[in-house]
Amino acid sequence: MLTEQHLRRWLREVRQGRRSISGVVRELRRLPTDHLGFARLDTHRRLRRGLPEVIFCEGKTPAHLLTLTKRLMASRELLLLTRLDVSIAATLQQQVPALRYDPVARLGYWLPLRRLRRRGLVVVASGGTADLPVAEEAALTLELLGSRSMRLYDVGVAGIHRVLSAFDLLQRARAVVVVAGMEGALASVVAGLVRCPVVAVPTSIGYGASFAGVGPLLTMLNSCVPGIGVVNIDNGFGAGYLAHIINAP
Repeated sequence: MLTEQHLRRWLREVRQGRRSISGVVRELRRLPTDHLGFARLDTHRRLRRGLPEVIFCEGKTPAHLLTLTKRLMASRELLLLTRLDVSIAATLQQQVPALRYDPVARLGYWLPLRRLRRRGLVVVASGGTADLPVAEEAALTLELLGSRSMRLYDVGVAGIHRVLSAFDLLQRARAVVVVAGMEGALASVVAGLVRCPVVAVPTSIGYGASFAGVGPLLTMLNSCVPGIGVVNIDNGFGAGYLAHIINAP
C-alpha cells in the first residue's frame, strides 16, 4: 500500500535531485498495476513487500518478455528474469544491450544505477556439481536482492568430511540454502550443524528411483532436524528469495 512514508521518501529524492516530479507523477499513474494488455505488472509490490515483481520467463514469448523488460527498466526497478532461455536472452540483448545474462543460473538481470550494499551472509551449499544450475540461481538471486552469499559447492554426504570442514563458515551464516538431488540427505546434515534456518532445495538430479526430484523432496520434508524449510523441486530462485528475507528483513 502506498503510504505517507513512501511519498515523503519520493519528495526527499526530488529535493536531492535523484528523482524528478514528472517521474513521481508517472509512478503514481501506474499504481497499483500497469496494464499491458497481455499482463498486469504489480507496481505496488515493492511498496508492500520491499522487493519488486520478478518475471518468470518459461511460457512467455520473446515479444512479451521484451515489453516487460523495457517497462521495468523504465521504472528504475531491479529487473530479474528467471528461467530465461539462452537463445531468448540473446534476442533480448539485441534490443536491450544493458541486460545481463548468466547462462548457468539462467537469470537475466539489470540493476538501476545505484550502489548495491549487500548485507549479512547466506551460505549456498550444493551436494554435487550437477546441482550447480539450481545453486547458482539461488546464489545470484541473493546477490541481486542485496544479500551477501558464499558458495560451498560439491559437499555432498558421500564425502561427509567436505561439509564438516566448513563448520566455521556455516556458523557465521544467517541462513543456509542447501541444494541437493539423489537422496537429498545434505539438508538434514547441515541443519544439524547450524543455529540458523536452512532452506532446502531438492533437485531433479538422480537415477530413476529419485523420481525427478520427488525422492529428495520427500527426504527433506521428512527430516527429523527442526529448522528446515523446503521449497519446490529445482526452485533456486524461491530458495534465494526466502533466504534473503531471513537474512535482511
